[in-house]
This record gives sequence, C-alpha cells and structure tokens, in this order.
Amino acid sequence: MTIRQAFELFRSDPAKQRTRKTDLHYLNLIELTVGLWGEQRAIRTIDRETCRELLDTLIWLPTNAGKKFPKLSPVTASRMAKEKGLTGTLSPASVNGYMTKFRAVMNFASNEGWVERNPAKGLQVIDRVRRRDKRLPFSTEQLRLIFDAPIYRGCLDDWAGYSTPGPARPRRGRFWVPLIALFSGMRMNEICQLHVADIQNLEGVNCFFVTEGPSDIESGKRLKTAASERFIPIHPTLIEIGFMTFVAERRLAGAVRLFSELQRSSTGYYSDPFSKWFRRFLQRSGADRQKTCFHSFRHCYRDALREARIEHEIALALGGWSSGNGSEGGETAAIYGRGYRAQTLYESMGRIEYPDLDLMHLADQHDSGVGCLKKEPVSEALQQGHHEGPCPPRFLGTGQ
Repeated sequence: MTIRQAFELFRSDPAKQRTRKTDLHYLNLIELTVGLWGEQRAIRTIDRETCRELLDTLIWLPTNAGKKFPKLSPVTASRMAKEKGLTGTLSPASVNGYMTKFRAVMNFASNEGWVERNPAKGLQVIDRVRRRDKRLPFSTEQLRLIFDAPIYRGCLDDWAGYSTPGPARPRRGRFWVPLIALFSGMRMNEICQLHVADIQNLEGVNCFFVTEGPSDIESGKRLKTAASERFIPIHPTLIEIGFMTFVAERRLAGAVRLFSELQRSSTGYYSDPFSKWFRRFLQRSGADRQKTCFHSFRHCYRDALREARIEHEIALALGGWSSGNGSEGGETAAIYGRGYRAQTLYESMGRIEYPDLDLMHLADQHDSGVGCLKKEPVSEALQQGHHEGPCPPRFLGTGQ
C-alpha cells in the first residue's frame, strides 16, 4: 500500500462527506507527501521521523507557493525558503491544519490495519497568537469608511466602477452583503448563498433562515456547523434601509437566489469570489487594516450583543455559535425544546446598535415611513409566505 493509494482510499471512504474545498486540501497534501517521499513509498514505512520531515516542510512552505514559484515543486520551494530564511510562509494555523488532515489519513490507515499506530499523533507547531486576536472587529472609523464608499454614496456601477464616484445607486449583493453581516452576524457564505425563499415571516417577524435546505436536494448551499442552521430576525435598520423592498422586488421577478449575480467558485462556495472582491474594496475605501477582514463584521456583531447585554444563550442562537460545552449534560440540554420564539429573538435584535455609525444616507427613499433609521416595528406589507408558528429552518430553505 503506497501513500498515494492510502490517500485515495481515504478520500473515497463512503462513511465521510467532505466539501470540495476540504478535498482540495487533501489533494494538495497528496502531492506534497508524494513529492517529499516518492510515488512508491509504502505507508507502513512512515515513522515518527518521517512525519517530522513533513512538519518541517510545511513550516517553511511559502504561502501561495504555486503562484510565487510556479517553476518549483512545493518541496523545492520549502527547501529554498528554509535555506534563504524567507518570510511569508504558512501560518501556524495552516501548518496545523495540514497536519490534522495527515493524522486523519494515518488514523484511517491504522483502523484499516495498514499501519500499527499513528506516527503523526500530536505533531504540530505552537500558535503564539491567541485565537481571539487573529481577527479584530472593525473600528468605528473603518465602518464609516466602508459605508461612505462610492458604492454606498453613488458610483458608476457596482461592478468595475464600484469605487468611482458617480450617479448610480445600485442595490445588489455588493451593497447588501456587508450591511447584512453587520446587522445579523451571518458569515459571508451564509449571506452570499441566500435564496429568496430564505426570507420568511415567522410569527409576524421578518427573518433570515440560514439552512442548507432539504437533504435530498442539491441547493448549492454550505453551512459551517450544525449550530449554523438557525433563523435570525431582520434588524430594523436593514428594513429602514430598504432590504424588504429589495426582497419583494426579487420575489416579484421570480428569482430563486437573492443575489444571483454573485458567482460560485470551483470549490462550491459563493464566498470565495466575494472575499477577493471585498479585500480590494477595503483597500480602495481606505478601510484596510491589519487583522481585519470581512469576518470582522461578525466580531463587531458579537461586541454589539455584549454591549446590549443580550442573554448568553440568545446571543448563541442569534450568531449560530455552538455552546462550546463539551460536557454530556450541556449537549443533552441543547436538544430539548424547540428554541426561542421569533418575537423573543426580535426583541433582543432590536437592542443591537452601533451608536457612532450614521447610516442615514442609506435610508430607503421609496418608503415614506422611513428616514430616521430608528428602531421601528417590522413591516409585513411586503412579505409573502407567512408562517404563524415555530418552524424548523431546514423545512423552509428551498421549498418555494
């Protein structure tokens, strides 16, 4: 059994389901290990010293090595970086991520009886950056720069001309996705992949339903964890800006996806192309800072929940965070009951605010009842497909 054969059998294991992006990481790891040890290296010969060799190669592997050094193999690029003491190598988190995947393959090999034990067990590097410091929330100054950019004040268009001042006021994905992230805490891909049917009225409250949809239908959606499936009341500020007007227009047009102009990458995620655009947007708007990126909106939202003194369990429900409680009692408690009612979550959502951020220039001019951007009751006039009682989100994602 060669190392490549072991990898391929691991990838084809019917007991596991992996995303395209995860599978690409395993493919990269195959080429790295084969380049390091040779095509005919038997998996039973992989020992602790061999695994340390892989770890050292990963430590010195340049980021985007294929683009920076297209004529070099990953192994050669790593050795060159080590000899020259180059910076710009994989982060500790990326190194450990690859080692975690390699350990998974070796665990599989051990379970299949190809090796006696996992020689890579426990091998990793120390990540000296605390998890909470890897990404920071946007500062108020950054938020002002983001939402004062031409795409929010007036631009040529929302594609090539998004950063050039102009008369157009387009309201599509690039306009709405950052705003939704700030006022819902939703992850980038959760927003980019939304269907029109994911905007529902539950118990008189307009909500986002974050779901992959029925398991027997390929909707193209991906969720990070089981806790990610949830419904989130739509913040009053989004309604005042005109989000429900936009949803009504998309529904009237018979659209399936809310932001149909956003494309999905080869890895299966709508967030991949959007992430690249948003990095350029931050630079052109002058809001680019170290340790901030699109995910910083989620950090802003978490801080806003704290400032509003939102109950911890409600905050977890609104953000799609798992409890982090590995105890059996915590897991058992989580499966009892049907969760919070929409009105309860909406009352908490209404307390979330960014007092130093002025968004009055975004008010929906077509709605005579809007303009002050204060918290107001949710309007139901533009909604279709009301639901009177609690309804699990997995039944609402793609059914319309």
